[in-house]
Amino acid sequence: MACAFIDRFTLTAKVFLCLLFVGCSDFFEPVDSTPKPTEYSYNYWLLKSTYLFEDELEALEGEGDSVEALYQQLKDPFTRYVAPSKSEQESIAIGTSIVQGDIGLEYILYSNLEHPLCIKRVYPQSPAEKKGIPRYGIILKINSVELKNSGDDLQEVYRTYQDILDKNKHITLTVDFRGDTLDYEMEKEDVYAPTVFVDTLDERIVITITEFKETTINREEGSYGELRDYLDSTVDVVETRIIDLRGNPGGHVNQCIAMADLFLKSGIISTRYWRTFDGEGNSIKKEITVKATPGDGGENSNFVALVNEYTASCGEIFALAIQEGRGIPLIGVATYGKGIGQTTWKTMEDGLSIITNLEFLGPKGTSYHGEGITPDVMCGNSDIFNCGINYLNPKKALEKKNVEIYEPKPVKKWVPAAYL
Repeated sequence: MACAFIDRFTLTAKVFLCLLFVGCSDFFEPVDSTPKPTEYSYNYWLLKSTYLFEDELEALEGEGDSVEALYQQLKDPFTRYVAPSKSEQESIAIGTSIVQGDIGLEYILYSNLEHPLCIKRVYPQSPAEKKGIPRYGIILKINSVELKNSGDDLQEVYRTYQDILDKNKHITLTVDFRGDTLDYEMEKEDVYAPTVFVDTLDERIVITITEFKETTINREEGSYGELRDYLDSTVDVVETRIIDLRGNPGGHVNQCIAMADLFLKSGIISTRYWRTFDGEGNSIKKEITVKATPGDGGENSNFVALVNEYTASCGEIFALAIQEGRGIPLIGVATYGKGIGQTTWKTMEDGLSIITNLEFLGPKGTSYHGEGITPDVMCGNSDIFNCGINYLNPKKALEKKNVEIYEPKPVKKWVPAAYL
């Protein structure tokens, strides 16, 4: 049985958990000019020099043994210490879209199917793509274990699939596509996932930006390179396209600002203030305003953008830039409201110090931290996509779907990068 794509999206990963695995676009080694401190004293100095919420710093203990306990004294949930044993994995998660040991698929669960696990996307250059696994195929079995809808716990089908995928290097999927059933044998690899996807849904082109990464399937320019290449190749598109930012938890500030610039000919993209230190280790405050430059592929085309309460941090920088700086309408519900960002420092013992030290404002000086960005068109959260379609074509009523859809988090060995 073929899998018919249904124009609904259901978010299952909570963005707050994603945001706890965050970092900014800056990554620093320890300052060479200072005497080598202990791990505790170095982190204490970093916090005193850079932490954004200065009123909390007086309570910090200047001496101690537990770096984790030092960070636990702060109220900000995004400021944290990563132990040396976990720092390499965390750095990979912050900087790249790599999916370690995977076959390169995303999935949807359909409640009305006997075998409910449907392939939503196939990543280019992945083992699945190399074997020719079809998009929208139904997965019947993994390593001979049938994935059948029992009617009790639909998510159990996905959990069974993921457990087998995690424990085995050699994977065989039995897939039904339009009545044809085939076995696909493959070995897991490290996969660089795309972060920009282009689909045609309900006769509209939809550009989905899942996050903002420095290294993705585009190894050199990351998410920015993915979006730029697409826009440059479609400058003659006349119809209004949809930019889907729902569930986008953020990313590197240099990426989201550069990507917003692709749509703006001129004017301010974003302003940020931050605490840092000078060459002698003294705490200082800085400010920078980034302005758009002309000549990019998205400047003369028409767009609307979809947002929801899980559009966060760098996703909000991008959304507010195109809303205030270009007048691109936002459709959906108010965004998460994370107008602060973090910088990551490598510590003396090769741990990671991730500290909130930045605050962001929109092109018009708008602060959205703690409040979120208000869309131009407010919609019910379960109907945002249909709301966007109806905004573009109000005379067309979309067919209502009665099938319940679940969208499990893609099989990844890291929490989706959402930092800033």
